Amino acid sequence: MIEIKLNGEKHVLGEALSVAALMEGLALGQRRVAIVRNGDVIHHEDYASTVLADGDSVDIIHMVGGG
Repeated sequence: MIEIKLNGEKHVLGEALSVAALMEGLALGQRRVAIVRNGDVIHHEDYASTVLADGDSVDIIHMVGGG
């Protein structure tokens, strides 16, 4: 098990997951979001290859449109 901080709250994962798998598990699918891991923005093309580790801090920022 690994523990991450997700949007400021403790979140325990059964195993190390990629950012893409985390998004699927949170039912975010292909939503337009920005992912920040340990202060660094993760580019969309890197979601599948970026694996979360114990102690990571992850922020998911939802994009809001309008005018």
